Amino acid sequence: MFPDSRGVSPSVMAEITSYALELWHQHRIPILMSTLFILALLRIYLHSTEKTPGLLAVPKTYKIKAEKPKAEAKPDASERTLPSATAGDEKKDKIKQGPRRIKGDIAKKARGSAYATSEGRKIQVLVFFSSLTASTEKITQSFAQELAATLGCSTGEESDRKFLAPKVLDLAEVDYDEYFITPPKTETENTDLVYLFLIPSYNIDTINDSFLEHLQETHHDFRIDTSPLAPILGYSVFGFGDREGWPTEEEGFCVQAKDVDRWMAKLSGRKRAYPLGMGDWKGDGKERLSEWQVGLVDVLKHVERTGGLGDGVPGSGDPLESDEEEEAEDDGEVVLDETSNPKSQGRGSGSLEDVEDIGRIMALSGADGSSGKKQAAPLAVDFTTDGKPVARKTAAAVVKEMVPKGSPTYAALTKQGYSIVGSHSGVKICRWTKSALRGRGSCYKYSFYGINSHQCMESTPSLSCSNKCVFCWRHGTNPVGTTWRWVVDPPDLIFDGIKENHYKKIKMLRGVPGVRAERFAEAMRIRHCALSLVGEPIFYPHINEFLGMLHGERISSFLVCNAQHPDQLAALQHVTQLYVSIDASNRESLRRIDRPLHRDFWERFQRCLAILRERRFRQRTVFRLTLVKGFNVEDEAEGYADLVDKGLPCFIEVKGVTYCGTSTSSSAGLTMANVPFYQEVCDFVLALEKALLRRGLRYGIAAEHAHSCCILLASERFRVDGRWHTLIDYDKFFQLLEEKGPHGDFTPEEYMGAATPEWATWGRGGFDPRDQRVDRKGRPIEAT
Repeated sequence: MFPDSRGVSPSVMAEITSYALELWHQHRIPILMSTLFILALLRIYLHSTEKTPGLLAVPKTYKIKAEKPKAEAKPDASERTLPSATAGDEKKDKIKQGPRRIKGDIAKKARGSAYATSEGRKIQVLVFFSSLTASTEKITQSFAQELAATLGCSTGEESDRKFLAPKVLDLAEVDYDEYFITPPKTETENTDLVYLFLIPSYNIDTINDSFLEHLQETHHDFRIDTSPLAPILGYSVFGFGDREGWPTEEEGFCVQAKDVDRWMAKLSGRKRAYPLGMGDWKGDGKERLSEWQVGLVDVLKHVERTGGLGDGVPGSGDPLESDEEEEAEDDGEVVLDETSNPKSQGRGSGSLEDVEDIGRIMALSGADGSSGKKQAAPLAVDFTTDGKPVARKTAAAVVKEMVPKGSPTYAALTKQGYSIVGSHSGVKICRWTKSALRGRGSCYKYSFYGINSHQCMESTPSLSCSNKCVFCWRHGTNPVGTTWRWVVDPPDLIFDGIKENHYKKIKMLRGVPGVRAERFAEAMRIRHCALSLVGEPIFYPHINEFLGMLHGERISSFLVCNAQHPDQLAALQHVTQLYVSIDASNRESLRRIDRPLHRDFWERFQRCLAILRERRFRQRTVFRLTLVKGFNVEDEAEGYADLVDKGLPCFIEVKGVTYCGTSTSSSAGLTMANVPFYQEVCDFVLALEKALLRRGLRYGIAAEHAHSCCILLASERFRVDGRWHTLIDYDKFFQLLEEKGPHGDFTPEEYMGAATPEWATWGRGGFDPRDQRVDRKGRPIEAT
């Protein structure tokens, strides 16, 4: 080998080349990143030294505003709040982000101009509200009337007025898909919409939670545009709260109204017509609402004149006025936990950035040291999920309790006589238990099925329900929800807790005048458990384990569900008797009386009926019909007969509603006039029996309990030798359960008990002759 003209041999050259390539492959990424970083710094330096007279303190977006006609020379709200030369770094950072909104501002301007030049367009204001106690509904109706009078709304399209009469909509009644995925279709194409919300905030599950969940899912649904409600003219939210009711949460006041405002900003492209208003129920609520209404009217009149929110209208979504949303969204690259601080949010490691954005990212993260603020704690990033990483704060993973101690819900339920067990279960002494202990009569379950009322424990493993029935005796004080999202207590804690608290309450009755000693001694041995106190028992995730503990101590189980959880119903193991509440015979009637939270409530209802039909030869199944006069009594016997034909239950209980005052039910107009007389219940049962016979369904009236306004129809399967056998052989039930297990196959006829007592059969009243009936003052009533 000979050296080349430069004195370096080819072998040495090859070795040098190989070494250089090896170094390049090992360090190419740091070299490239360093080069890009240097170029970015150079670009930032050149931009910062570039001289632009007159625009050093004003972002480009205000240059566009300055080019408006002279007639609009008066500065608007956003221009009056421009930062001065002595403004802090935080304000400067927000101004730097201003130009990123030029595109949106221009688009809004163009839409506004087109609207202003169009002829005959109308504006429809939709006022949405939610309410548990009907207070918000009344305020909303009054607000809508005042708004219509102030705006001079027209009563029809023939009028020259632009504003149509506002429409008031209950969030518990509307179809979310119709209003919050895309704006609803109006009767005419030349009508634009404005959304207003009056939202009270609660610390229990209400329709607000379902509504917020829908807004969040819509925003994160990749199949739906990020701003599906952008076609509306604008929106605004007013929240009611109770400062005294949030003693432990720093920002609990009007928290749900704040959430509605935030999600609507995202779905509408930040078309906030007027800032969020908030008022205290017990204090300045009406005064704050009036102030909010005055400001809102000014904005609506501006929309009427110009056709849009304009640039700089207070609350319009301008970056300087919606800085929190601007920083939190940041073009939607990373989904962050809602409770995290927007100012400490950065991008996920998986996102790709433009070189021109490096300076902005450094400014937001404080990496260049110019912010002068303490760097926030790093966010925990989950790298185990597919797609974009989701940054979350560790503390955000805490699951709340359903009924925490010290909450208004806890206080309301304990005041009503409940003992709260754990965080989501409860037990209460039934009035029939007290009556039976004193020898003054037992409930209808004793007449129909042989349950000793003084040995019955009324409880529930879940205080939450998925309905808001108009006849609910808890007046809406118990939580509601469609999915379980709370702490889950173990079944042994619940089982031990409800027994302990039940026995405590029984012992408290020891000194009550009239308590019979023998029945008191029997009451210290629980034999039956009615899982029908309040809420939805099968909602509890470990309901089967809980039932196993009841049956392990030979305590019978009478479980009532509301036909809204078919999956849980299908997974349910053996119970002594399974009830399904059938409160209406058609879809609209069920919506009106049960007020379900599930949007597919009727489909769920039908699936539950199919499950009961399949189980009729393995369990005792019961349809419970609660009659509410004016809701589900008149001309509905035929509809109920059709439902019986679908489910074929073993028994049908028909019971008149028990009136428990107004409160929540007042919004549905429930009064004493809605409580049917016993004779009306009898007439309905006779009509239902005839309707069943016309369909070839073999049911007959088996028993009654006039004192409870309750009548029992039974399948002919339980009629033996001309006598009804509705009682239960509990010892036989537990024997079969032990032999064949909780999933074993045995029929209801196998643990059918003795014949129904004569005094309980149809036409004899159903009152236990061993007991003494008394009037309201405790005076004996002579039998007639």
